[in-house]
Formats: sequence, C-alpha cells, structure tokens
Amino acid sequence: MTDTSSIDPTSWEKSAPADRETDGPLDESEANPVRPYVDLGGVKILPREGLHLRLEVEEETQRVVAVGLDYANSTLQVQPFAAPRSSGLWHEIREQIAEQVERQGGRTSVRDGVFGPELVAEIPVAAAQGPGGETRVARFVGVDGPRWFLRGVIAGDAAVKPDAAALVEDLFRSIVVVRGTVPMPPRDLIPLRMPTAPPTGDETLSV
Repeated sequence: MTDTSSIDPTSWEKSAPADRETDGPLDESEANPVRPYVDLGGVKILPREGLHLRLEVEEETQRVVAVGLDYANSTLQVQPFAAPRSSGLWHEIREQIAEQVERQGGRTSVRDGVFGPELVAEIPVAAAQGPGGETRVARFVGVDGPRWFLRGVIAGDAAVKPDAAALVEDLFRSIVVVRGTVPMPPRDLIPLRMPTAPPTGDETLSV
C-alpha cells in the first residue's frame, strides 16, 4: 500500500467521470429546473418506476444521515459531503474505507468503473444474518463535484450482475447535489431532510 502519511490532503485530485457535468451526478446549477425531482435537501432524486426511497435517521439526534434507494433488486445508499473547491476527497476516503473493511475481516480491491476508481468489498456477514463464513459484496463509488463529494454504496444484484449494475449506475448518475452557500468544513455531511412535498408517481418513501 502506498504511504500517504506525508501527502498534503489538499493535493488530492478530483475523481469524476469526464462527462459528469452533462451526464451526472449533477450539481444543482447544472440540473434541469423543470424536472420533477424529489427534494431531500442535500440531494434531489429523480422519480422512476419501481424506485423506493428510504431516509436513514440517526437515532440519538433524529438527523437524516443517508438516503437509501431500493431499485432493480439492489440497494444504493448515497451521502453528500462538503468538499474543497479545487481538490477532491474520493482518493483518500476510498483508502480509509478499505482499511475499515479489512479490520472487519473483509477483503477489498480497486477497479476502474463508470465513475472512475471504485472499491469492491467482500464483507463478512454477521452470524445473525447468515451462516458463518458467508460474505456479501458491496461496491463503493464516489464522485468529486464542485465543492461537494457524493458517495454511493451499491449492494444486491447491482454489485454482481451487469444488467442490474447498469440500472443502478444510471440512478446514481441522475442524482443532483445541492451544496448550498453556507460555509462548511470539508467532509461535513450536507444536511438532508424529509421531502418538502410527498413523492409523486411510482416511487415510494419510508423512514
């Protein structure tokens, strides 16, 4: 593993698809304002048939800390974070996730995906969730945008089956990040909230 202890964190390059500004994930300034997004504060989600939204809430503070999207027999968890204007977070965060997974007895590998480098993790399943020795596969993806970083965790069919993967990758592409103008330290979670209006169409929402 490369020794990164002497690298200035502000020097990390941004990691994003070359077509991010047109194909997503989009910044609020790049999105079509007339599209019927579900507004969750730090992110906006484009409704689609078969999509189920879940808000993950921290028990102690009742703060929404992540958005869960169930789609195509898969799950996609997304979190938006504040980031520096000129440097990215994904390269450093990816290494930290790998270290956490390995401490839990799992294995990780890095591969080139549609969003750039992604981390594929084999994570041990807890005894209560399945027979001992079983693992589940999860894909960690990340995109550095203008003053924000969007992290996604993909599990289920989209972690292992190409057809489902393409559908969930398109879902991740369709997300709009709303950074806002309030100063925030890098790595702080951009506030998420319940939608200002109930979802419309074929998607459903739960907390």
